[in-house]
Amino acid sequence: RDAIDRKEKRSETFKTAVHGLETGTSALKTEELGRRAPQWVRDNLVTMCMRCKEPFNAIMRRRHHCRACGYVVCARCSDYKAELQYDGNRLNRVCQECYVFLTGHVVLEDREGKHKGILEKGAAEVSGRSLLCSSLQLLDKSGKGSTRGWFVIPQDDPLVLYIYAAPQDVRAHTSIPLLGYQVRDLPQGDSRHLFQLAQSRQVYTFVADTEELKQRWMRAMARSAAGITDPEEGEDADS
Repeated sequence: RDAIDRKEKRSETFKTAVHGLETGTSALKTEELGRRAPQWVRDNLVTMCMRCKEPFNAIMRRRHHCRACGYVVCARCSDYKAELQYDGNRLNRVCQECYVFLTGHVVLEDREGKHKGILEKGAAEVSGRSLLCSSLQLLDKSGKGSTRGWFVIPQDDPLVLYIYAAPQDVRAHTSIPLLGYQVRDLPQGDSRHLFQLAQSRQVYTFVADTEELKQRWMRAMARSAAGITDPEEGEDADS
């Protein structure tokens, strides 16, 4: 009974879990898994396994695509085989979640019941219902180096800025509670559109790609810093 309940729950969650953002991929309906070839999530849109959230680095550098849902996963999370109807019922490499769904087999390591931490909100999930999301650069303390990432203020957590390394990552690498911060406009330097978040001695300096995008972020952050949680009228949910 427990195994059946888990399988039914996966059937419901797959309807929203298998989707694409910034890739042009169309959503795969639950009943289409294994019957229709998925469009793969591009490698450069993720920096970590989309299942276990372990980062891809020099040690764990191998990336694989699940042939059922198209997610980018590590070798450990794709160490499963399932027959896929669209490939003549031949065995293909799939992720653990697709393996359980397609075969009905239960694996010993099941993370589904694990409670999601504050950073374990997928970028695609929160960007789809955000107050604002886009790519920005975050300058280091020296002001000379910068890191480009994917920044999101979710509708269901409008007082927090989530920072992802890439727009398809399944875990944010950090978050900034915006309440109480001051938003500062900075003169344009070296054709860069600069602005800051400041509170006491903590200062974050951002670089937007355009002046229009900079102004949108400044408005959104100022509203969150003031505790205003309602979406600004006329403001798009993404960039």
